Amino acid sequence: MWIQVRSMDGKKSVRIDNLSKLTKIEDLREILVEHFEAEPKCQRLFYRGKQLVDDHTLFDYNVGLNEIVQILIQKPPPKVETTKTEEKDEKENVDSDKENEEPKNAPQPSSTSEDCKDSTYKVGDIIDLRDDTMGAWFEASIIKVSKSTTTGSASKEKTESSSVLRESTPDVNQNQVEKEKESNDVEMKDESENENSKSENSSSENPKWSCPWEKYSIKDDGCTYHMVWEGEDESEESLTVKSNCIRPRARQKIKFDKIKEGDEVMVNFNYDEPDQRGYWYDAVVTGKKSTRTIKELICTVFIGQDLVPMENCKIQFSDEIFALEKPGDQFNMHDPENSDKSPVKRTNKPECDHCLDNPRRKCKFCACYNCAKKENPDKTLLCDECDMPYHIYCLKPPMESVPDIDEWYCPECKNDDTEVVKAGEKLKESKKKAKMASATNKTNRDWGKGMACVGRTKTCSIVPSNHFGPIPGVEVGTMWKFRVQASEAGVHRPHVAGIAGRSEEGAYSIVLSGGYEDDVDEGDHFMYTGSGGRDLSGNKRTADQSCDQTLTRYNMALARNCHAKLNPKDGATAEDWKKGKPVRVVRNCKGRKHSEYAPEEGNRYDGIYKLLKYYPEKGKSGFIVWRYEFQRDDPTPAPWTKAGKKRMEELGLEMQYPEGYLEAQAEKEKEKEKGTPGKGTPKGEKGKRKRKVIESDDEEEEDKEKEEDVENNNNNKSAKKPKVSYKVPTESADLIKKDDKNRKLWDEAMEATCEGAQKFLAKVEELFACICCQDIVFKPVTTDCAHNICKSCLSRSFKAEVYSCPTCRAELGENYKMPINTTLEKVLLKMFPGYENGR
Repeated sequence: MWIQVRSMDGKKSVRIDNLSKLTKIEDLREILVEHFEAEPKCQRLFYRGKQLVDDHTLFDYNVGLNEIVQILIQKPPPKVETTKTEEKDEKENVDSDKENEEPKNAPQPSSTSEDCKDSTYKVGDIIDLRDDTMGAWFEASIIKVSKSTTTGSASKEKTESSSVLRESTPDVNQNQVEKEKESNDVEMKDESENENSKSENSSSENPKWSCPWEKYSIKDDGCTYHMVWEGEDESEESLTVKSNCIRPRARQKIKFDKIKEGDEVMVNFNYDEPDQRGYWYDAVVTGKKSTRTIKELICTVFIGQDLVPMENCKIQFSDEIFALEKPGDQFNMHDPENSDKSPVKRTNKPECDHCLDNPRRKCKFCACYNCAKKENPDKTLLCDECDMPYHIYCLKPPMESVPDIDEWYCPECKNDDTEVVKAGEKLKESKKKAKMASATNKTNRDWGKGMACVGRTKTCSIVPSNHFGPIPGVEVGTMWKFRVQASEAGVHRPHVAGIAGRSEEGAYSIVLSGGYEDDVDEGDHFMYTGSGGRDLSGNKRTADQSCDQTLTRYNMALARNCHAKLNPKDGATAEDWKKGKPVRVVRNCKGRKHSEYAPEEGNRYDGIYKLLKYYPEKGKSGFIVWRYEFQRDDPTPAPWTKAGKKRMEELGLEMQYPEGYLEAQAEKEKEKEKGTPGKGTPKGEKGKRKRKVIESDDEEEEDKEKEEDVENNNNNKSAKKPKVSYKVPTESADLIKKDDKNRKLWDEAMEATCEGAQKFLAKVEELFACICCQDIVFKPVTTDCAHNICKSCLSRSFKAEVYSCPTCRAELGENYKMPINTTLEKVLLKMFPGYENGR
């Protein structure tokens, strides 16, 4: 991307290319050195009224393509070499200042001290106070005058006053203030000489214009002035400045007809958005246009710390031009002659652009974000993330006092501790995944396309992802059409990879799909080939063996399942293979061409296997591969045996298809038969489409009758198919009878037993899901309104002072004891063994 960097006076504009959103501000300063001939320390960058600070990026300030960034060039501070004697004198002066320092809460005198009777300004004078970062003037009044003791203390007070002034004025960045404060720690020998040299340098660089500030201000008179902003009480913390930072209040308006070219005046100007109201700056009139309908005033405005002249500025508020006052003509509020007079109040830029600082108008941006009222600012907290204010009593739950903490975040910005996954807890679905297409459009998918890279519509939350052993509720012989369904069930979570595991823990599951020529499948016993050794660049799914395999990553995970000491070189044989870590095995129909034990369609879960041994060996390709010998160790009969097939029929284990898959396939078949245009129509059917257009109405009716006959035959075939019923184990059935509180839910679940075990367990999982965490209830609490909620979820709701049922909002009462339904807990543990792990 590129941006435009323009000087404050608008004379020079440079286009900076080859930038990115992540370009840091300090790097941008280095680039601008050669264009503007200014060191990075002397550059001040502004974008839309904000000062760009180092350690941030262009993205932090929302700087877009071809945006304009303004640059203000400062003069480098003079280097002063101090001798050892001078350093000792300065230290002594600082120590004396500390001893003479007055406490903050000391009472302030109502008049000047005896040492400052000859001061230029007196207590009660209303003056203009200059902000040394912007060059703008703000209204203030003097409440105390004290004598400056030493030069060192005077310079110290000046830096302190400037820092306080910067904190009290808008659009000034605190980080930049601290950096400037560090750079200004060099003590000056003679402060008046520094001011004179500064004015000479500014006049030498811009000989055409001289700032009026030099004419209407005085040098240091040896006094320190304590003052407060206009509209604040004297009880507020005062500002301490020297006489060269203030001057009499500009309070006399000049009529437009009396303004002449060359007049030195005070104008209201906004250098970021010239069409809007800004702050008050010194200016010199350079042009004037006055007609019956047009009144236009052109000035040179002096802005910034060095009062850089900005030429050809069009003043929008030409009816608000103030004349500058010289010292000695200031207005004093304590003077009896001025008791009936009051100075004209100048209008500054509003701090809030939404309500324009209207005290009667409610605003959620400058007042409380909840109630929008501008009362009790001392009981208002500002969020460190979104910068929105909140009353402590408007929060939910309300706070009694302002917390003594460094950072505070509002409820919307604060991270919820309940959403953070702690050690031992199950993984929770993120907000990003909840908004993915896989989670929203569940039924609009074209199932005829590839299924390897689609997103899961659900995630197995019964057990964690690193669970060893069988998945509760998934029977041996369960079949799925696609691998993604096995991933959703938690049996084998990866979509493509054949091994699921971690090199530090072990392997949890594998898939036999006949992808390696060295695999040997004998049913209860098989030889498995490790992964790797193939060049899959170019987004390939598979390729020929091209190099040796290594015992790393997934191969290392499989080796850790063997009950033997790890041997990365020669492999190892299990001492007692039955004590090894269990591995879930899924067979894929692609392995049918090599093995008779693979299913004819889809994927099938074949139970638990354990590793006998692993070793490296030269494979058929001529490269080294790692071989793994597995033996079945599952009490459930294998699906290819007679006992296994009978058990699958009893449980009603049939091929599971994704939601919407059968409907989509039926529509494609109809399109093929009718010959209508579509993706499923073969190329050879184009001629048939043309011929069908010519057919008569009678022929179309005959085709419809044939289609109806085919559908009736299919319905008859499906009706002849016997229904498979599932019998709940006696132990679980007895516990179900004892659970009287959930009698209706169990009756509804028992109706699904006629469709098999899978449908029954899925129904139980649906009926006994917690409304809060959307998982099977853990330590269930059955309320009086017959709803089941996890005890932890209900406790969290009570901590938030919500004492009602999360499902139906029935009132439970603050003193509800939350008794656990132990009968229901035992039934669920019988049906879904191990689901409580990680919860």
